[in-house]
Amino acid sequence: MGTIIVGGVIEKDGKYLLVQEAKESCRGKWNIPAGHLDPNESIFEGAKREIFEECGYNVKLTGIAQIGNRVLEDNEWISIIFSTDRLEGEIRFNTEEILDVKWFSYEQIMQMYDELRAYDWITSAITAVEKNEICSIDVIKIIK
Repeated sequence: MGTIIVGGVIEKDGKYLLVQEAKESCRGKWNIPAGHLDPNESIFEGAKREIFEECGYNVKLTGIAQIGNRVLEDNEWISIIFSTDRLEGEIRFNTEEILDVKWFSYEQIMQMYDELRAYDWITSAITAVEKNEICSIDVIKIIK
């Protein structure tokens, strides 16, 4: 069975928010605020929860920056990364999960090849927001 990852790209004044991972498997690597979808949680609820847990911001999901898929030998994952508008909050995080949270310019992020958790995945989502190549969030339908 696969894993669903949800999260969002947060932009402010031309800079993008990244979180520095504390997990041993990727300790010190920078990432988009994102994580695993919980059982009985919509992708919208999960993305907002993960973003809040990882950096302290409440956000409005405004579009789809990226849908990703990775197939590994023992697992596969699908990711849905949203574009966002910050509504409220301030940077705060659980130091057991996140080491740091910082704003980076687009140019800085594009040069962080060895510092990002998954360079292509992160930079393509941020590039979509940077270039306003966002898909309408309305293509996702919650089926009841």
